[in-house]
Amino acid sequence: MRSSLIRANYQTAADAFDQWRENLLTGTPPKLYPVGEGELAQIEVGPHLVTLFGGAPGAGKTAFVMQSVVDALRLDPDLRAVVLNIEMPPAVLLDRQLSRLSGIPAEMIRYRRLGEEHGERLDAGMSALEEIAERLCFVRPPFDLANLAATADAFGGDLVTLDYIQRIAPPGQHGDKRGAVDATMNYLRQFADAGAAVVGVAAVGRSKDKSGRSTYGGDSLSLASFRESSELEFGADDAFILAPDDDDPSPVRCVTLKHLKARHTEPRDLRLRFDRTCQSFTVDDGGLPDSGKFESAISDLWSRTTAAEEESVS
Repeated sequence: MRSSLIRANYQTAADAFDQWRENLLTGTPPKLYPVGEGELAQIEVGPHLVTLFGGAPGAGKTAFVMQSVVDALRLDPDLRAVVLNIEMPPAVLLDRQLSRLSGIPAEMIRYRRLGEEHGERLDAGMSALEEIAERLCFVRPPFDLANLAATADAFGGDLVTLDYIQRIAPPGQHGDKRGAVDATMNYLRQFADAGAAVVGVAAVGRSKDKSGRSTYGGDSLSLASFRESSELEFGADDAFILAPDDDDPSPVRCVTLKHLKARHTEPRDLRLRFDRTCQSFTVDDGGLPDSGKFESAISDLWSRTTAAEEESVS
């Protein structure tokens, strides 16, 4: 028998039964925040959930997550979101979203090469961002969990985004990086238990391909690819990895959003297209085969369009 100093903490099925039955029979589904339309709406982000997104450097993790946050705010007028991004200041994140929403190449927005020909698209993108601006909050330094929690409370954030998890310090002292990431994930579970929707961006490590080479290739990425801690995969309700099909340098590339873990549903991969020119993800409807001539045509079209726009501005 264990020491009487240890207090038992449990609930019988009988105690939980009435509330569970009432919830089931009313037919009320769990609250979720849609992060897109069509197939993108199947990604579960909502209160009490931790949703994790990983990917190699340059795979588009930040672009995809920020697109998801902004579109969730556009689709749910009551939602309030808090974003902690270690690497990019708010102005850069807004630049990228303006590019996506307006269709104006991100490079032209970054270098402020905008002219009268962009006016209508620029107004449309600006209006879309202005409509959600009061409900989107960016965390300022220090970039740690204590500041994130205080900001979320002060702002009334429903959705909390961390980009990226391995570099956000938890409270207290921890022996090594792995221990710190374990602690961070434990705190994020507490955020979710308190009712927050938590979205985390995580770095992944290289894996061995079938030939034994070290690579970030899509076929080699798995739950074990998340860097520093197995606690990431255990603590997440859903875990995804953005896996480009290849190293295609064209502006539009095929990407698989691999659904590696689903605690409450069946995992379902998504085929996406990542337009790096405008930092935009769309569902791949199969309209363009993966063969080279179509990708080359798109690349050539974008090159000529961008060159023509730059020439008209200058």
